[in-house]
Amino acid sequence: MARRPLEPIGWREVVTLPDLWARPIPAKIDTGARTSSLHATEIERFERDGHHWLRFLLDIGLGQSEPVACELPRVDHRVIVSSNGEAQDRYIIKTRLRLGAVEFAAEFSLADRSDMKFPILVGRTALRGRFMVDSGRSYLQSDAATRKRLLT
Repeated sequence: MARRPLEPIGWREVVTLPDLWARPIPAKIDTGARTSSLHATEIERFERDGHHWLRFLLDIGLGQSEPVACELPRVDHRVIVSSNGEAQDRYIIKTRLRLGAVEFAAEFSLADRSDMKFPILVGRTALRGRFMVDSGRSYLQSDAATRKRLLT
């Protein structure tokens, strides 16, 4: 069986989270990270119909909008080792991610990324079998008008 070609992406792209946020969000593509990460604050656990849920504020930063209140089922909680070697216990959610023309369900750890340049980090589990990363280029799947609107 022939394998479909992988979509080329750069080390940074513009993505959307259709179930949470309709506007474009800048994302860092990081093949060194296994799990994707989403900037979230005020994370609360609660039960709904006998299942574990999370309530949090999604904040894309950039001074473009107020944080958005989100509620999603908790998929898991895992120990994530950050780039500085610090281990953190984080909650995991699953939501749709759109990068270029490709849309799929992806898992994200919820973390305070306020000190990071990108509110979303897309890790290798989400990339596997879908994309080929060109680490020397940026915004291969993001049109110029979207980039300009987002980054200016």
